[in-house]
Amino acid sequence: MERVNPKTVVWTRETGAVEKRDLWTAMKRGFRCRCPRCGEGKLFRAFLKVDNNCSVCGLDFTPHRADDLPAYLVIVIVGHIVVPLALSIETNFAPPVWLQLAIYLPLTLVLSLLLLQPVKGAVVGLQWALRMHGFDENPPDGVPPV
Repeated sequence: MERVNPKTVVWTRETGAVEKRDLWTAMKRGFRCRCPRCGEGKLFRAFLKVDNNCSVCGLDFTPHRADDLPAYLVIVIVGHIVVPLALSIETNFAPPVWLQLAIYLPLTLVLSLLLLQPVKGAVVGLQWALRMHGFDENPPDGVPPV
């Protein structure tokens, strides 16, 4: 049986040089709804619709796959704000139920709407920094976009 030796790869500084991507900086830029690479261009073209590319540096945003993660994270964050607040007010003041509903329902809705876009931006920044879902320099050939 004949063995086939794979082609020898010679590593140089240029071969191993990749763009450095700081996770926290990318997430902060995404949280501010800016491009995770340059921090200048807009990330969104509508409320939750990510733009196709950055208007400043040209980064392609189409590979992102945020899906339902931002919504789950917003539920966790808002729940950790509203539930302790509701328990504290209930145990210390015991207001009527109608007053509690008049406070907690709008508060939950407003907090959720305010946090959804920044959290989605942070998730896109996380994916870019970790080179997930096609944000790497060498996407596999022959794989159609999802």
